[in-house]
Amino acid sequence: MDFNDTPQEAAFRAEVRDWLSSHANAYRQPLPADITEADFIARARSWQKVKAEAGYAAIRWPRSEGGLDGTPIEEVIFAEEEARYHVPVGPFVTIGTHLAVPTFRVHATTEQVARFTRPTLYGDLLWCQLFSEPAAGSDLAGLRTRAVRDGDDWVINGQKVWTSWAHVADWGILIARTDPGVAKHKGLSYFVVDMKTPGIEVRRIRQISGESEFNEVFLTDVRIPDANRIGAVGEGWKIAMTTLMNERFSVGGESQDEPQAADLAALLQRAGPAGLPYRLRAAQLLAQEQGLKYFRCRQITALSRGDTPGAIAAMGKLVQSNVMQEMSRIALDVTGTAALACAGDDPAISKFQHGYFWSAALRIAGGTDEILRNQIAERVLGLPGDIRVDKDLPFSQLK
Repeated sequence: MDFNDTPQEAAFRAEVRDWLSSHANAYRQPLPADITEADFIARARSWQKVKAEAGYAAIRWPRSEGGLDGTPIEEVIFAEEEARYHVPVGPFVTIGTHLAVPTFRVHATTEQVARFTRPTLYGDLLWCQLFSEPAAGSDLAGLRTRAVRDGDDWVINGQKVWTSWAHVADWGILIARTDPGVAKHKGLSYFVVDMKTPGIEVRRIRQISGESEFNEVFLTDVRIPDANRIGAVGEGWKIAMTTLMNERFSVGGESQDEPQAADLAALLQRAGPAGLPYRLRAAQLLAQEQGLKYFRCRQITALSRGDTPGAIAAMGKLVQSNVMQEMSRIALDVTGTAALACAGDDPAISKFQHGYFWSAALRIAGGTDEILRNQIAERVLGLPGDIRVDKDLPFSQLK
């Protein structure tokens, strides 16, 4: 593993920098304070289209499907250079490009891939992930949303929660129980659903940060054609794992919009003597941040050799969310009461405020810390699994 660009990668980086300097400035943030969410989403769709037209929205994909026939390393190089412009990207785009479409490319039919790939790549379709439920968060296989076959349709009833950006999504990826008579992991199927289908009600959740990107989604007699089923009936758990592995790999990535150890060091220096007690812990967090960076390099190297994200991808999200929360806690602690009120008046503190609130959600989204630790223990380290008395019981017999 070489952390320096090869001559080919350096040439690609120069090409990307040149392209971004010509196209990204019009989308550079910060945005006007009075911009509406609808305008922000419209800017994100527009930026996605600009990237797609140049092939940068799916660098690893074949040119015939809108990509560049590129490498994972080139994708990382583009992301690094794009981050310098703070352009409008986020989960309302990446749920489609990083989770939904990569899952379709593994499990969906040729017709389904053709139907959804290009509109998603060009920002015409935004997606949400209808996985979590009130009674099935950490234990996703325990979900209770039912899908019952009725002719050529499936009729869906249930409730999802913590569904990011469902209020702006055009389509959703959905797992539902199609057979309660078998073990809970075996009775699930995977669907895509048009979010404008009658019977879908989206209610926004007001968060402590003041934002409202999470939603409750209620599904009442929602009819989905069987043509919108991805994979075979009963294969939903396996397909959902593909989605989640991609999610954990992408969530564990780096973003300049999130607090970094360098931001914390600058804040501690600015705090003077008040920052001295935190320096050792800040150094430890810097070491963890660097370890995370090199761990990600190992994963990218594996991807470049043709591997897919496995259970070890959970390591990135597990460490990143904990490091972000601890860095943010220290920053707000040393700032004192000013951290409660300054909000957007001080960009440095505002960044840590957002990081503190978001990291709490991040430790749950895409798999809780406890679930990820279990996966790493059992599937990476090969340790004995937890005792699961309900593993082989039919879901209908669970209490």
